Amino acid sequence: MSEKEIPAFAGNYELKMPKMGESITEGTIINWLISEGDSFNEGDIILEVATDKVDNEVPAPASGTLVKTLFQAKDVVPVGEIMAILEVTEEVKASKKQDVNKSGSQESQKKKKAIKRPKPVSNSNEASKAFSVSNSNTFFSPLIIKIAREHHISFEELARIPATGNEGRLRKSDVFQYIEEGRPFKFAQPIAEKDPTAYRIPQLSFDKGKGKVIEMDRMRQMIADHMVYSKHTSPHVTAYVEADLTNMVNWRNANKVPFQEKYGQRLTFTPLFVEAVAKAVKDFPNINASVDGNNIIVKEDVNIGMATALPSGNLIVPVVKNADTKDLKTIAANVNELAGKARENKLGGDDIKGSTFTISNVGTFGSVMGTPIINQPEVAILALGIIKKRPEVIETEKGDEIAIRSMMYLSLSFDHRVVDGFLGGSFVRRVADYFEQFDTNRKI
Repeated sequence: MSEKEIPAFAGNYELKMPKMGESITEGTIINWLISEGDSFNEGDIILEVATDKVDNEVPAPASGTLVKTLFQAKDVVPVGEIMAILEVTEEVKASKKQDVNKSGSQESQKKKKAIKRPKPVSNSNEASKAFSVSNSNTFFSPLIIKIAREHHISFEELARIPATGNEGRLRKSDVFQYIEEGRPFKFAQPIAEKDPTAYRIPQLSFDKGKGKVIEMDRMRQMIADHMVYSKHTSPHVTAYVEADLTNMVNWRNANKVPFQEKYGQRLTFTPLFVEAVAKAVKDFPNINASVDGNNIIVKEDVNIGMATALPSGNLIVPVVKNADTKDLKTIAANVNELAGKARENKLGGDDIKGSTFTISNVGTFGSVMGTPIINQPEVAILALGIIKKRPEVIETEKGDEIAIRSMMYLSLSFDHRVVDGFLGGSFVRRVADYFEQFDTNRKI
């Protein structure tokens, strides 16, 4: 017969302070759940013990009676010290005795390591996901968890069971009573706790007027959700600069026909904008990023999204992939292809996926400037206003003169969690510099 099979016959049993961790040398008795002279069944919780790392419940190794307690509640007891004398009426396997006396039940310890218990709601950073509970203490003993697993009871359901243990702790009898009652909370839905620090929309009643009611289509609903989410998630800051596009405008007007004849592609301003923005992104790579919790992910690829209006009026963002590696001819071909697909509602999933930075040409609609909303999960978006001729003071060899110039306002909205004013302002200024310093002698 092996050591683990040697029986310890019924009689007096010394209940010792279990060891509940490698560095734990003592424990504090929270409460005795069984009084002297009371009987108990195997698995019933005799007392609750606390350490600086974990709270635990000490179960009965067998059925019996509590003869005498040697320590009181709040007493600090060294590991291995006898806490109580039990009179057991059943055989106690040596393996059980060894588990209780030496390791506080090895099986329970394994379960503690394997099972991730829910954190108390009061200390949770996810209070908005917490369940409305009947018992506020969400510590569950290994025995309770074992019973819950056998009956397929979730942690959320356990948290709803009325508890009669010390400080609102759930006892074995509470769970079985709940099961006998038919598990009334089995299909209960979670109720988010109110966060006193959270902003709540005032419940105001507005007269929304009368008129034709138009139901949002699915895409419009998705856009609305995306925009609200972006404004809620990212603290938006917008920086503005203006740029003199006279050189770019003159070069494009002179070369748009030869460009189309040579390459079979229309030369709009968009490819020129994409090209300049991609160069600026390479100069300031931290603008080409996204946020993941407390981490900033700086993207290796430079994929420029182009906010585009569909025939339905809805907005979509097709993407020029790896724009920093392409020449003007290729960028123009990509832009024209994506614009054509958008007009014909033929954009595919790959066409609108993977953007790392977005531009929105609000000047197409005659807007002087805009305050764009960031296309999540990016950290910045650039709006380009209308190119408008204005009289401007310029420096010449003869001194300051007034001349007619093609001017544009640029506005960059950025996520102030990770993009500060220096980075945002420097980036948008660099884009404007690339516009202004356009090489008028450039060959197509």
